[in-house]
Amino acid sequence: MKDASGASQAKLNWVSAEEALLCLRNGMRVFIGSGCAAPQLLVTALAARGPEVYDVEILHILTHGRAPYASKELLGHFRHNAFFMGGNVREAVNAGYADYTPIFLSEIPALFRQKRIHLDVALVQVSPPDAHGFCSLGVSVDVVKAAVESACHVIAEVNPRMPRTLGDSFVHISQLHALVASDLPIYEHLCAAPSSESLRIGEFIASMIVDGSTLQTGIGEIPSAVMAALKDKKDLGMHTEMFTEAVVPLIESGVMNCSKKTLLPGKIVTSFCFGDRKLYDYISDNPLFAFHPTEFTNDPWQIAQNRRMVSISSAIEIDLTGQICADSLGEQFYSGFGGQVDFIRGAARSEEGKPIIALPSTAKGGTVSRIAAALKPGAGVVTTRADVHYVVTEYGVAYLHGKSVRERTLALINIAHPKFRDDLLKAARERHLVHPNQIALPPLMAPYPRKYETRHHFRGKHDVQFRAIRPTDETLLKEFFYSHSPETVIQRYFTPIRHLTHEQVQRFVTLDYEQDMAIVGLVPFEGRERIICVGRYFRKAGSTEAEVAFTVHEDYQRHGIGTWLLDYLKSIASEHGITAFTADVLAENHGMLRVFHKVTPKVESRLEGGVYHVRFAFARA
Repeated sequence: MKDASGASQAKLNWVSAEEALLCLRNGMRVFIGSGCAAPQLLVTALAARGPEVYDVEILHILTHGRAPYASKELLGHFRHNAFFMGGNVREAVNAGYADYTPIFLSEIPALFRQKRIHLDVALVQVSPPDAHGFCSLGVSVDVVKAAVESACHVIAEVNPRMPRTLGDSFVHISQLHALVASDLPIYEHLCAAPSSESLRIGEFIASMIVDGSTLQTGIGEIPSAVMAALKDKKDLGMHTEMFTEAVVPLIESGVMNCSKKTLLPGKIVTSFCFGDRKLYDYISDNPLFAFHPTEFTNDPWQIAQNRRMVSISSAIEIDLTGQICADSLGEQFYSGFGGQVDFIRGAARSEEGKPIIALPSTAKGGTVSRIAAALKPGAGVVTTRADVHYVVTEYGVAYLHGKSVRERTLALINIAHPKFRDDLLKAARERHLVHPNQIALPPLMAPYPRKYETRHHFRGKHDVQFRAIRPTDETLLKEFFYSHSPETVIQRYFTPIRHLTHEQVQRFVTLDYEQDMAIVGLVPFEGRERIICVGRYFRKAGSTEAEVAFTVHEDYQRHGIGTWLLDYLKSIASEHGITAFTADVLAENHGMLRVFHKVTPKVESRLEGGVYHVRFAFARA
């Protein structure tokens, strides 16, 4: 390979991979470059050298390709130590002839730099040097830069196929003790097409992302589904440990322009990427992308500098109290800590940040619930229950932060797969995680109807967010009830009741969304949400008619909210085959009677014992 760096040829040590590995001695510690940038020629030469050396420790995070040094046959010559496991070393770790070191991705570089883990040799892959003698670490900067700057001897596989990524991604040719020419294709990793479950999860997450947000995603079906669901957003940015080709359409459409980022605006900040050759060509010499080591990208303090930071992480399973297992399948180690906790804690401290855990509700072809009564024996907790904020499955969103164990349990059962909800509730009762008389969710309960989420502005009042009521709204609904005046209580319940029983509240918030529906209106209040109105209908058995009722808080009456809410309920009911509403209204409740007449001019009413029996049919479309 011809040198284009301008450096003296005498200073460049071009050798074969086999010659480069002659430096390996007994008892050394060797680092191997990460991800798709794993140095293929050097890995092969390292394995060939194995029978000639003893007690050499091999370290790396996730790598693609073969890992022959982790084979049982080379035990005694090599012992691998994984900071994050891929499929190429997982069997070795679980069989006991390789090691696993649990650690946050943000903290690995310090192990090298502070010599708590002394690196004798680093094997990496780089781009050819530029005119100033700088090589780019390409698609994987992550912990590689710290390894290069800390190791006693650095061997670089120099490959013109490696994209020249920008940012804090460069190493000078003078830091490389041996150079090995390579023209092998860089490893590629293609994402599978998202499943229907992943697409629904992506839609839920997209509904939580506001314009101007900065995103962190990983790899897999769910991140790809999220990216596909964001095409109508504006001014998104990215600060992430890694990305895939799924972000490119958002960039090319202008959705992801990074203009609103508060840390390094105008830049997609990342540490590594997985993708195909098309992605590698796209990022090469592209100033939009700034590749940095994980000590920067994954530093929770740096992450938190991004306003509206949204982190999206995955999980293997979650228990009913909110503990997240992400690195093991019971006693079997599977992956590693990675950057999940780094980004969850960073997003939690970001202004208007949202830390999200996303996972399908089931595994193994739908036979296992990933929301579990308890983690499997031996399963490790990567993210503690105190760190978890949002959990998303294809059945909805559960918000856990600051919630009691009872509230968490109910929220998670609500987004579990319906066929496992009864078993989860039974287990929760046995463990005393919920109220002893906690009712079960309806067996035919439809998924939470996200499509009914909407926002409306009313004269003289702030915007009101409307959505379907959830089983987790018990506390909000009780607060709404206790805010009523005695007059409002009588108008709504026809009797001066002083409290709602736990069973009543449960039934008010637990609906099947098909036969029955309740819509709540919420406004911000003291750092949280407050219900200011509720409208609901109950379909009469064997009928196309439903009984309707609604209540608007006294402070929000006479602003058109009741009229809008009744009209909205009417449109939802029509979708479900309901053709008319009925209601009982006290004769002195003039406000509610006016609302009925505003929504439809054809109201049938009959006064009996001080109560109007009201009915109105829906106009046919």
